[in-house]
Amino acid sequence: MSTSQAIRSRPRILPQPVLKLAKSERTRAAILDGALEFLWEHPFRDMTVNRLMERTSASRPTFYQYFHDLHELMECLLDDLRDDIMAGAVPWFTGTGEVTGLLRQSLEALVRTGYEKGPILKAVADAAPNDERLETAWFEFLSHFDEAVAARIEEDQRQRLISELDAAAIARALNRLDAYSLIEAFGQHPRKKPGPTLGAIERIWISTLYDWRRRDGKTPLIRRSDELTAASE
Repeated sequence: MSTSQAIRSRPRILPQPVLKLAKSERTRAAILDGALEFLWEHPFRDMTVNRLMERTSASRPTFYQYFHDLHELMECLLDDLRDDIMAGAVPWFTGTGEVTGLLRQSLEALVRTGYEKGPILKAVADAAPNDERLETAWFEFLSHFDEAVAARIEEDQRQRLISELDAAAIARALNRLDAYSLIEAFGQHPRKKPGPTLGAIERIWISTLYDWRRRDGKTPLIRRSDELTAASE
């Protein structure tokens, strides 16, 4: 068989569905980006599908291919924000080593995310008192971090890095400090500089959780892996 015959006899390569999925994801991302852009300038109560889609290259009907309504859109924005914050918090949640350094890394990521997406927090928190769906979304958002932070505090208590305080109550207080500090600093234009907000949050977190062990200047705050702690008990 000649080379030209071999080429003609090859099976035809059909367009792959993954290309359509990629385009679909780009369209969805454009709608979410348009919503964030809108929230920099306006509260959620002023958002309509028409006003939102004017900020994208897609038509109004396209919105409903991705979201049932504007509330579902806001829930998706909040879910994406939660995932971003959790990803940034990995050093403190799961890392080993000098614990205050791990915490600083995670708080830096938190403030960086808040600086980029603060209007989402502000929009949901502002709307929640008068909007049942967003009230539920806001409660679930905060509760997710309450549970994760409380679990981390309890594990560090087992390693004698944190004193015997009420982990759940401290987690709730610290998380609300974070949320409303980010809203106040980065919820709308003009944003404040991130440095002072980060410095304040770091100081409060570290002094609340770890300063009791640092005052003697002798005990290194080194976290072991959780598995090693469990094995030694």
